[in-house]
This record gives sequence, C-alpha cells and structure tokens, in this order.
Amino acid sequence: MIEVVKRPQLVVLSAPSGGGKTTICRMLLEKNPDFRLSISATTRPPRANEKDGVHYYFISEKEFLEKVKRGEFLEHEKVHGNYYGTLKSKLKEILETGHTVLFDIDVYGALNIKKHYPKSILIFIRPPSLAELKRRLRKRRSDDESEIEKRLQRLPEEYARAVYFDYDIINNNLNETVERIQEIIRKHQEQDKYVTDKSI
Repeated sequence: MIEVVKRPQLVVLSAPSGGGKTTICRMLLEKNPDFRLSISATTRPPRANEKDGVHYYFISEKEFLEKVKRGEFLEHEKVHGNYYGTLKSKLKEILETGHTVLFDIDVYGALNIKKHYPKSILIFIRPPSLAELKRRLRKRRSDDESEIEKRLQRLPEEYARAVYFDYDIINNNLNETVERIQEIIRKHQEQDKYVTDKSI
C-alpha cells in the first residue's frame, strides 16, 4: 500500500520579551492537536500559574550546569540572568512520535536549533511598535521597571539576528499572526511529504 507521509516539522518561534510568542504557541497548540511544545529547562523562578513540566522544567543553576557538562542540552543560553535550554532527551521523545514540534525560545537558541536541524522553520515575531512592546511588558506585571529596561536594551541584538530567520512577522493582530504561522507550517508540510510503500 502506497502512503504519503508528512515529516514532523520543527517550528521555532522567537520574539522580544512581550512579543507574544508564548500566547501564539498556546493558540497554535489549541488549534492543532497534533502539535507538541518543546518544554525548555530553566533556572529562573516560576511565575504565577506556571507549572513544572508544563511551562518549563524548573531546575537549580547547579543542576543546569551539571547537565551542560554532561552534554544533555541541544542548545542553551543565559538570558536576562537565567539559563534556558532544550534537553536532547525530551526533544527525542517528541520526534519519535512524529508530531510537529513548537519551540518558544530566544534568538540565540533558535539559531542553534537551525544548526542541528537545517530544515527547522525559524519565525521571528516582532511587536508593531516599541510603545506597544512596553505596554505589553508592563501589563503582564511579572517584572519591575528596571527588569523591563534590561529586556528593552536587548532589542537591537535580537532584531539584528532576525535577518537569519526564515520568516519575520509583525504581530499586529494575534489571530491573523496565528493564521499566518499556520499557513507557513502547512506550506512546509506539503513540501516535505514523502511516499512510502507499506506493502514492502
């Protein structure tokens, strides 16, 4: 029996803090039951309503650095004073199921994923304006003003690396942005289909 098979896609979303990537990931997961989120490990404390193993794997800095020494991370970075990384074992578990994998990570982590998986889809999401980004950061109330300023100071280097992404999208409207990303994923799925003969 001849069957057309879709290869699992690795879709990496990056954005400045407050750019909306986490909300977009959540909406994509809700709309696409066959998508899975790659959950990062981090040394930062959980925010309100964040759960270990659901939003992040929350571990100590000592444990994180031990995992780095043992080569357990596909990629890892220090961002805003905290470590973040993608565990090889967790990603392998998802890939073996054949599901499309979503990554919610920073620009450096995204580019490292691309090195290991050249066919991964890198999507940079930028806010419509600096004023809107500031408004979003203040609205979520998870950082004080000095922390917000640190995040804003990182914008130039994040934008400079966006040129290496496959797509650069302005998040003017959340629903439209999600639909645009779904279109991108569908396009790549069609391109990456392959035929297998199940009768052999």
